Parts: sequence; C-alpha cells; structure tokens
Amino acid sequence: MRAVGAEQVEEAVAHCVAALGSVTDRDWTGARAGRLEWNCRETAAHVASDLIAYAGQIAGRAQEAYVPFEITLDGSEDGLDPADNEGLLQVISTTGALLAAAVRTTPRAVRAFHPYPFRHANREGFAAMGVAEVLLHTHDIAEGTGISYEPPAELASFVLTRIFPRVRPGPTPWGTLLWATGRGDLPGREPVTRWHWSNNPVLRSERLTLEGVTPATAADLSLAGDGGYEWVGGAAADGTREGAGMMVKQYEEGVFHPEWGMYVLVRREDDRAVGAMGFHTVPDADGRVEIGYDLVAGARGHGYATEALRTLSARALEQDGVRTVAAVVDHENVPSQKVVARAGFTRIAEDAGQITYELRG
Repeated sequence: MRAVGAEQVEEAVAHCVAALGSVTDRDWTGARAGRLEWNCRETAAHVASDLIAYAGQIAGRAQEAYVPFEITLDGSEDGLDPADNEGLLQVISTTGALLAAAVRTTPRAVRAFHPYPFRHANREGFAAMGVAEVLLHTHDIAEGTGISYEPPAELASFVLTRIFPRVRPGPTPWGTLLWATGRGDLPGREPVTRWHWSNNPVLRSERLTLEGVTPATAADLSLAGDGGYEWVGGAAADGTREGAGMMVKQYEEGVFHPEWGMYVLVRREDDRAVGAMGFHTVPDADGRVEIGYDLVAGARGHGYATEALRTLSARALEQDGVRTVAAVVDHENVPSQKVVARAGFTRIAEDAGQITYELRG
C-alpha cells in the first residue's frame, strides 16, 4: 500500500521555501509572525522543530511521550555564526525531507505518540500535522514580512480531511483552514478563538484493530477505492461503501464526529481489512445510538464481527450519557442475528421485516 503523505510534505515544504526565499534579506527577528506572539525567525525555527519531532515519533515508534531531543539552529554552541534566514529555510527543507522519508518507510499499521486527542497518530496523521505546520506558519511569516502567500488547494484539503474532521468544508480549502485555525473569517460562521486538530480514534480487540475512518478515507471508499487498506478478497463490501457515503455526507454537512463514525476492522496478524463497523449518528437525546456492520465474504465465520461488536459497543456505553446501543437486522439475515446475540444484545422488537436488538449499559 502506498504511503500517503510523503509527497504532500515535500510539496508543502517546497512552496514554503519558494515563498519565503524572496524575503530572506529582511529582518525576521524584528517582525512579528501574523497573529502569533513569536517573531518570524522563532516561527521558522518552530516549523523545523515540529517536522523533525514528527519524523522522530514515527521513526522511533515512540509510545508514551515525545522522543526527548531538540535541534539547535544558531550554531552558537560550536562558536559559529548564527544561522541566517537562508540557513533556516535549509533546515526546514532538511527536516521536511526527513519527515517525508519517515512517512514512506513506516508501516501502515504503526502508530506513535501524539498528545491530542487519542494519544497516537499514524504516518498519514503525522504527515498531515507536518503539512499543517508548514502551511499555517508560512502564512504567518508571510504576513509578518508583508508578502502574499497561498498554497495549492489540494494541500489544504489534505490537512482538513485528515485532522479537521469536524470542520464543515467552506468555499475554498485554504480559506476554510485559515478560518478553522483562527486566521481568517468565513461568511456565516463565528470567528474561531480556540481550535485543535484531531487524529482518528483506534480501538483494539483480541485479534482486530478498529481504525476510525477519516473524511479522506470515507471519500475514497465511497468512490470504489480501497481507503488505503488491503482487503481480504481484494475489495470492501458494498455495505462498507454505503456507510462511507453516509460519512462523507455527514462531513459535508458539518456533523461528522470521528468517535461516532465508521471503523475499519483490520486483522492484526496480516494487516488486512476484514470489514467495517460504525454508528449511524451520534447518540440521541435519550442516550441511544444505532450500530451497523458488515464483513467481506472471505472473512466471515471466524467471529470477527462478534468480537468487534463487543468492543465497539462497550466503548460506546462507557461514554457519558449513552445508555443503549441498538442494532437493526433484516429478518432473513440469520448470521447477523447470531452475531448480535453472541455479543450480548437482546431482541426487543420486530417490524416490517426487521428485528431490533439492544444492548443496555
């Protein structure tokens, strides 16, 4: 499977260096970077520091905290002259190349520590965070030095659809990203004063990893893509594609919630996807949430659906205000009826050819 994110990191860094290369003769220390409290030099150093930190996280497989190292940019400890602005851009180019290399060489299933919100991210998440740092802080430095800057829309969209899943798309990806990070306005939306990005949630059962679907993954699956997974049997099931389409619509309407969306079920022994499971919407006012699922044909009969259903249902019932997880099964779908029964659900109603099951907390 192709490592998505490396090319985007390289492209973002190239645009950064091209834009800021035109103002290396100016005083970056005396110029404030946009709305930040840092000056332009401090902001450029921050970009380089984040790029190498993200590379270190996935290369070192850090699980509990950031790898304890930092880079020094001024050369003063060696008695050298402080790095000039051109030198800073060279460091950004180098650290960007290291992050891109780490993204390319890190296996798909690897996740490393990042504090928010679920204390981990995969290679694509770290790439998206790296691209975000480059785009946004290049914008800040450009404002501070008085030049115009706008990256390719595809790069802003890459960031939004990976780590801003709850931000409703706006007229343009770049304008939306600036608004979402408190750097701009969007018609009809309140200014943003506090913000954060969000990597996808992940749960583990005995044999499976349940990986929360991002808007980017949902869009690819809904259009007959593989979503970045190797599927048992070669392709996702129709139900997964339909569920992905529902996720895309929720994202476009601004009501997508990562924890209450779709999860791809990945078999840890070989990193192959066996199906998908997820919630139709967020819990309602009565604390009830409905769950659905399917498996590819080649993965059925091994207890994967029951295992995942127990895990995801238990997780749902742990959340504040959630009292009931419901599953609606077609009357003729006897295998699925057995799945929900084995997972502890109770049959409560039958209507119009469907049976409703519930699991209460």
